[in-house]
Amino acid sequence: MRKRTPNGQVVKEKMDLTFALRRKEMVETEPAISQMLERWPALFTEDQVFMEFNRIVVKNLKQEFYDSIDQHSLRLIEIFQSRRGNVGQLLTPLLQQTRTQEPTDIRSLVLRGLPIVLGDSPTDFFIACFDSDDNSFRHLDFRIILVEHEGTVSPSSLHLSPASVKIIIEGEVVMEGIKDLPKAVCFLFGLAYALHLNYPKLMRNTHSNSSNRYFSCWATVT
Repeated sequence: MRKRTPNGQVVKEKMDLTFALRRKEMVETEPAISQMLERWPALFTEDQVFMEFNRIVVKNLKQEFYDSIDQHSLRLIEIFQSRRGNVGQLLTPLLQQTRTQEPTDIRSLVLRGLPIVLGDSPTDFFIACFDSDDNSFRHLDFRIILVEHEGTVSPSSLHLSPASVKIIIEGEVVMEGIKDLPKAVCFLFGLAYALHLNYPKLMRNTHSNSSNRYFSCWATVT
């Protein structure tokens, strides 16, 4: 993993070979994330997030995640549009930002709107910053950071389509340069399984519901 271009096949073989050891370590000793970054750097790469999830539950995380969002997105958007009161006021700006039917835009809207409907605190979990604020969130335990280029937008905006996304766990940037929000949330689910973590308290309703049968319980909000 210290090579400029690691051999993906070799990394996969080594990660397959050491899975039982790694899983035992995760479950029994619950090491700090900083230690895991040092000991198992491949675990925090895109390919290995998906492969580790498959090793644990024998499921294709990427396919299950996106298929489940897409299956319920139209109904959820109808629910967002029908809500009134404080919830409706929070959802309206999100709906106004979504001007296309591109899958990534629709998935981003669903992922940002669902926590509001379920009573979580998405504005405290999805945190916006400029790329110059790289060290501003080292105190955070479990967050998704929406990164924008300096001066392009207000840091208080909703950032449905940020320039890039990063994931922070225990103050450590474990993945960065992620191209869109749905992919980042997908990685977050994979890392929660791979690292044997509890879902973040700020999003306990969203993640406990969503992780049950890979988002099929979203239909319960109807």
